[in-house]
Amino acid sequence: MSTRPERLYELDGLRLLAALFVVLFHYVFSGWAGDKTTVTFVTESAWAKYGYLGVDLFFLISGFVVLMSAWGRSPRQFVVSRVVRLYPAYWIGIAVTALVTVALGQGLFQVSLTQVLANLTMFQAIPNIENVDVVYWTLWAEMRFYLLILVFTFIGMTRGRVMAALWGWLALTFLVEAGVLPGIADLVVQSEFSHYFIAGMALFMLYRFGLDWQIALLVPICLGNAVYRAIGYAEAVGERYSVTYSPVVITALVVLIFLIMTFVALRVTQPLSRPGMVTAGALTYPLYLLHAHVGFILLARLEDSVNKYVLLVGLIVVMLGAAYLVHRFVERPLAPRLKRLLSKREPAHAAAAPAGAPTR
Repeated sequence: MSTRPERLYELDGLRLLAALFVVLFHYVFSGWAGDKTTVTFVTESAWAKYGYLGVDLFFLISGFVVLMSAWGRSPRQFVVSRVVRLYPAYWIGIAVTALVTVALGQGLFQVSLTQVLANLTMFQAIPNIENVDVVYWTLWAEMRFYLLILVFTFIGMTRGRVMAALWGWLALTFLVEAGVLPGIADLVVQSEFSHYFIAGMALFMLYRFGLDWQIALLVPICLGNAVYRAIGYAEAVGERYSVTYSPVVITALVVLIFLIMTFVALRVTQPLSRPGMVTAGALTYPLYLLHAHVGFILLARLEDSVNKYVLLVGLIVVMLGAAYLVHRFVERPLAPRLKRLLSKREPAHAAAAPAGAPTR
């Protein structure tokens, strides 16, 4: 099989769909349920409250895509690809969120210079400094996942090594959940979401090498743990917002997420793939970074002067437009320059990256 996999355009569309689920969760449900705005969508919140599961889809896609992107890359190439992909839009997201918070926040959120400077590193969780925007917590989960993938690039990726590592990670997940390992171990294991990363990686192995007994066993086990942890997580979210989540709906949505990604791995979704979906994928990351605190602030400032449905649609359109501007005028021009700067000393014989592999 070729070492240069084709781009899976349908994953770009799925990523934007996941981001929009999270946006709707924030604007239609958690904004007013969390006392960030008085713009209420009581009827619509019955379904919007499940939108946070877009993050679960993100993590499953990430397991698939990041392993695909890292396959055949040297450690340096992988690190450069992650830095180039993540940091330019992230720095703009911090700047925009901080400026809007200071100028228009009216006490809704607070931000300090120390907080901003720490957030610029993306490692603010280590000194326990608060995120500039609530959504940044997922980036810390992603960064820890990338460190594990980086280890793979050092030891060399083979089918056997990757599958052995996935079984090992899953075993550690169960040991953390059973209380056998100390809580500090979960900093690396990430038992709350590890099943998504593991299953995503296993599904990439299915896509690349075909089905075998290990994948046929590993993915359903991850699905079972994902359902178990998702129901528990939903209970915690429900307590935070004083709502009730249906275990049946949670189970159905998690199963659907796994089913969709399994179809991608089996190439069932290829007829739906369109090159134009690249634009959708490009909007996903900046949209995710920009929408939350800035959106809450704009909702609070405009809630008395604009119809709530007009405001909701308009705000989503504005955020999509802002995401496009970040991609067009920040990511596209800055990414190749940053890549050249960070790759100056890359050995000439270093392995080539997979062509067209989607990032993030």
